[in-house]
Amino acid sequence: MLANANIISCNFSSFTSSTLNDPKLRTSLQSQNLKPRISFLKTTLKFSAFLKPHNHTSSILEFQRKGLVQICHGNLTNQNSEDPAVEKGDSLEGGSGNGGEGWNWSTSIFLLVLWGALMYYVFNLAPNQTPSRDMYFLQKLLNLKGDDGFRMNEVLVSLWYIMGLWPLVYSMLLLPTGRSSKSKIPVWPFLILSCFGGAYVLLPYFVLWKPPPPPVEETEIRRWPLNFLESKLTAGISLAAGLGIIVYAGLANWDDWKEFAQYFRESKFIHLTSLDFTLLSAFAPFWVYNDMTARKWFDKGSWLLPLSAVPFLGPALYLVLRPSLTTMPISLNPTASKSE
Repeated sequence: MLANANIISCNFSSFTSSTLNDPKLRTSLQSQNLKPRISFLKTTLKFSAFLKPHNHTSSILEFQRKGLVQICHGNLTNQNSEDPAVEKGDSLEGGSGNGGEGWNWSTSIFLLVLWGALMYYVFNLAPNQTPSRDMYFLQKLLNLKGDDGFRMNEVLVSLWYIMGLWPLVYSMLLLPTGRSSKSKIPVWPFLILSCFGGAYVLLPYFVLWKPPPPPVEETEIRRWPLNFLESKLTAGISLAAGLGIIVYAGLANWDDWKEFAQYFRESKFIHLTSLDFTLLSAFAPFWVYNDMTARKWFDKGSWLLPLSAVPFLGPALYLVLRPSLTTMPISLNPTASKSE
């Protein structure tokens, strides 16, 4: 019954044993490479003759019938595989194929628990011994107070300015390769809010993120904000600024570092900002790996992955050296990556 259904699906109205004797049909079967299969069957029948008698003619005819069905089925499969709907895929699959497929519900649950614990720590357990001094420091760092003769701690100033660069670095890592095609949650609101909340705001997006990234059109790369975030000039300025800030903090005297350690133990503002810097540095290597695999650059750029664990400078260096999407047509063509 199954054989007849398959034969009919191949536009054959009937198929009998007498039809198999047609010379034209035999020639057609031989052109489909059935002759070697029949020879192999004859050899097998000779070796198994002492076990059970066989009707060689009926066996060969049955084998030819099955072979024709397989050919028809194979032709239908090949035709279906050429259907554009089958070949439909995502343009940037690398992040999901390597870094993204491991992102399952257990990962999201872990991050959700981590975020909940952080929120509890922020509102209930973080030190808060100097709220008035924290407000004064914040006004000084925002240049809302004039020069009153107070010298700000150099390490604190460095931390404040480098925290202003982290949202730019994460924007360059998450757009476009950190976007989610399986979720309707956009990434850009989280990136904007991260300018004020840092990792405490980005963590909810990490929980909701579902790879792979959606397709990216070439015209989209030429428009804002991708043309700015993909620019090597933007990446170079970020790296140079971050390097200058870290060197400035490193050259601070020992008294500044001791004073900063005291601020960390007493001030809620400085304590949570330092924790924010640590969280952003800890998550950066994963997003570097995700972006690297999405750009099909892991084989050449894998040596940068250990360097991405260096706070700020590692991810910033990767952004300078990574290939641009405009030089990678495979990332722009959804069907090209599938055909490979």
